[in-house]
Amino acid sequence: MPRNEQLTLGRLRELVESGEVDTVVVALTDMQGRLQGKRCSARYFLDEVLAHGTEACSYLLAVDVDMTTVDGYALTSWEKGYGDFVLKPHLDTLRLVPWQEATALVLCDVQWHSGEPVGPSPRQVLRGQLDRLAELGLAAHVGTELEFLAFRDSYEGAWDKRYHGLTPVNQYNVDYSIAGTARVEGLLRRIRNDMAGAGLYVESAKGECNLGQHEIAIRYADALTSCDNHVFYKNGAKEIAAAEGLSLTFMAKYDQREGNSCHIHVSLHDENGSAMPGDGEHGFSDLMAHFIAGQLACLPELTYFLAPNINSYKRFAAGSFAPTTIAWGRDNRTCALRVVGHGPSLRVENRVPGGDVNPYLAVAAILAAGLHGIAEELPLEPMLAGNAYASDKGTVPTTLREAADLLARSKVAVEAFGQDVVDHYVNAARVELAAFDAAVTDWERIRGFERL
Repeated sequence: MPRNEQLTLGRLRELVESGEVDTVVVALTDMQGRLQGKRCSARYFLDEVLAHGTEACSYLLAVDVDMTTVDGYALTSWEKGYGDFVLKPHLDTLRLVPWQEATALVLCDVQWHSGEPVGPSPRQVLRGQLDRLAELGLAAHVGTELEFLAFRDSYEGAWDKRYHGLTPVNQYNVDYSIAGTARVEGLLRRIRNDMAGAGLYVESAKGECNLGQHEIAIRYADALTSCDNHVFYKNGAKEIAAAEGLSLTFMAKYDQREGNSCHIHVSLHDENGSAMPGDGEHGFSDLMAHFIAGQLACLPELTYFLAPNINSYKRFAAGSFAPTTIAWGRDNRTCALRVVGHGPSLRVENRVPGGDVNPYLAVAAILAAGLHGIAEELPLEPMLAGNAYASDKGTVPTTLREAADLLARSKVAVEAFGQDVVDHYVNAARVELAAFDAAVTDWERIRGFERL
């Protein structure tokens, strides 16, 4: 099958008939942005799952990162019996998995048995905002830029070391270095080529600043497709690294050096093409000006969807290329919002998310904020020139607790997503905070064991 070609249902049937595919992974994206689901025999997928979907326990959207059942979710609980919901394959996401033998994968929408969508499902949250855009005759194009740190240690070895003392694949800053990235080209090339074999359009790979840090860029697409590609790529990169005896992490802040970012590029389009350029100041359309203004206005109360974990906020350090300042600038990496491109490529880059972000929720939050700005016709504040870290502008929330409190009080979030979705994710934040507050860290032991 040619690279970058979409796997059709007809082609899948041919591959199953010839024995070239015998397994189909049926997956949903959970709250943490991970793929969860089943490996089905290809014949069973075609005979049963294709038409009827397959069932999975509803706890998949009501657990923490350790898969611990926790209280506080209206969606499901022990009291409700943790029943099933239905995974309904979305055939536009059907693709081969080149690094797994004779395997294809399909992503699913999550539904109740009645056929009603499960509202807090991340893919459904994004669909809601895309529907709101469509009512205005608009669609969103999105590109996500994921960074990761790669290590010589296997995942099992890293676990045994409790993730301390790992050996990065590079010993120095290889940002844009051709010689430095060649040291790990075996891994990078396999990821690039296998992603292309799965139908993704890979643009490039480059080194980054932290030791062993790299970025592989996937070409932008419509918002839903880009988020689907994002979670598929993230899962696949880990599986490929494991097959190579290596490990990699997308966590926002692994150590005190540079964190892993996930810059998200967004532009809006109408029937005539990009709706961003215009005759206004800076060459913006009124729509673009209002879209940016809405993001600035709503950024504090929607930050949780861009930074969903305790660790996410460790990345927000001044002078680190991670944003702290709520401002926009033209090609200014010190601002939370960076405007780049010209003409049809004009777009807004949101620099707040880290590599741990759930792309569906992040893009949904960006669009919800922009739609608020458009609906209210919010004026765009002056562009910030110079170092935003040294400005007197406000900053994004500095802790998960602050972000959760702001989300809980957000009228914009309730209007955009519904109270059930807001309550669901506020509870997710509270669960994470409670787990962290109960933990005793290495930092505490080292600081206090003898000297306190």
